[in-house]
Amino acid sequence: MDQKQPRKHSAPRYLITGILTVIPLGLTWAVFYFLFTQLSRFGTPLVRGLAETLQQSSPSLSEWILTLDPLFQSIIAVILTLFALYLLGWAATNIVGKSIISAFDTLISRVPFVQTIYGSTKKLMSALQQQPGDIHRVVLIEFPSPQMKTVGFVTRTLMDEGTGQKLAAVYIPTTPNPTSGYLEIVPLDQLVPTDWTMDEAMTFIISGGVVAPGDNLNYTLGVNNG
Repeated sequence: MDQKQPRKHSAPRYLITGILTVIPLGLTWAVFYFLFTQLSRFGTPLVRGLAETLQQSSPSLSEWILTLDPLFQSIIAVILTLFALYLLGWAATNIVGKSIISAFDTLISRVPFVQTIYGSTKKLMSALQQQPGDIHRVVLIEFPSPQMKTVGFVTRTLMDEGTGQKLAAVYIPTTPNPTSGYLEIVPLDQLVPTDWTMDEAMTFIISGGVVAPGDNLNYTLGVNNG
């Protein structure tokens, strides 16, 4: 009887273990599929443009590209998109590329609704890449309740004209998608500074806390409990 007892409970335990094993695989596949689909969608016009360009010099190659299986066309589209992003990043680092991007920003700024989204997003990305003065970029704040803390990024500091209190605008990204989140206005003295870099904090958020710079929270964050 004693030997059969563990077997009685082994099926639910194995089922739960199997589910916990599949979850990270499923999440990884979902993220990969999303990125692959988006890159493929952006790169599809590039594939068609490449085929049209080769139509005069190499008609057979052009026809071969257009008659490929959709999966292989998607792979080529992803490769072309990544190559285009690489060229864009390279161009953005030299003088000519900066001038072109500046001219594009000026053009976008004349379109009211588009400028609001584009300009705000670009300012956020720029702010997260710069150190916000004399305070730490990655902090902890009490959210969503005083008994809980979450990782946030300080985007700028403010001043309450009525009380003279210093405040901080803190962006709270969500897990596992850090591109959506919350904006909180927090008193500066309630921020818990950390010694994490942006990359370390983003890895911590995307992984759901599984991957962190260290195991000792107090030591890693530099929190003094007295």
